[in-house]
Amino acid sequence: MKIPFVNLKLQWQLEKNDLLKIIDKIFSKAEFVGGQDIKKFEDNIKKRCNTKYAVALNSGTDALTIGLHLLGVRKGDEVITPPNSFIASTAVIVHLGAIPVFIDVESDQNIDPKKIESAITKKTKAIMAVHLTGRMCDMKALNKISKKYNIPIIEDAAQAIGSTFKNKSAGSFSKIGCFSAHPLKNLNAFGDAGYLVTNDYLIAKSAKSLISHGIENRNTVRNFGYVSRMDNIQAAILNYHLKKIDKVIKLRRANAFIYKKTLDKKNVFFPEDRPDYFDTFHTFVIQGKKRDKLKFYLKKKGIETSIHYPIPIHLQPASKRLKYKKGDFPMTEKQANEILTLPIHQYLTKKEIIYIANQVNNFYKT
Repeated sequence: MKIPFVNLKLQWQLEKNDLLKIIDKIFSKAEFVGGQDIKKFEDNIKKRCNTKYAVALNSGTDALTIGLHLLGVRKGDEVITPPNSFIASTAVIVHLGAIPVFIDVESDQNIDPKKIESAITKKTKAIMAVHLTGRMCDMKALNKISKKYNIPIIEDAAQAIGSTFKNKSAGSFSKIGCFSAHPLKNLNAFGDAGYLVTNDYLIAKSAKSLISHGIENRNTVRNFGYVSRMDNIQAAILNYHLKKIDKVIKLRRANAFIYKKTLDKKNVFFPEDRPDYFDTFHTFVIQGKKRDKLKFYLKKKGIETSIHYPIPIHLQPASKRLKYKKGDFPMTEKQANEILTLPIHQYLTKKEIIYIANQVNNFYKT
């Protein structure tokens, strides 16, 4: 049995006829930069996230960059963030000239609210909550801290479209929510894409200007901006995929349920479901001993896996000047040695999920 970690080729084959019609329509109109599909996508996303505004961008990374900039993050400011995210979460802070202040995580890989207050200084400009794997952070605790110290939160919800807490959407708990629509995400474009959501009119208006060179009208530039806008063709593809997102999430949650029922908890750890939370399983991550040997064993059994992420950001060569060291964040570092991401995509069969889980169980029996 050969089981790929993701299956974008199968997605294309299943959607090919519909998507070719969509692509042909875009090319026939020659609406490549800007276009009605952008506006339609923004309208769809703000409804989905239950926010007043949405802005389509070229990536989740630029959504975070624009978002932090609009929160007033400048050179020398500090932004609190976890060290176990994708590198972009920290890179955007550094690119703005600000300083990432790392906070260790809880057993579920999300930032530990109990450790945040001791890291707040006069330079703290924002707190970045990262909803890793599609599992939301404890936004109730984070918002309490935000209100107490008057420090805004920006949500890195790159992996969490559709995730909720008490029926409130990821991205809508803070000043700005930032999402990725990279091909590997649950809601995916066929190239880089992203978006941000907000309830703040001025933030939305400023973001709209900044992502397109800062142009106010054809001949007037109010602020020097970026080229961070979404291509119309990606917006059209995302509008098509939005019609399928509930089914995608339902299938991924069903796969996760099978994993949780079949995997032997004596050998591997995975966070349990929580009351009032709805997780969307961008990834399904287990934690266990002898991770590298397990990964190799599964590969021999035809199962492709991944690791998100094997080297914490504070230990990356790029972070050397931040002067963190091994041992600074014990939970993050322990998890980096034990985490393994199993296939969870919506094209897996029940038989394949059970096969994967049983192979994990078999590894620990040998």
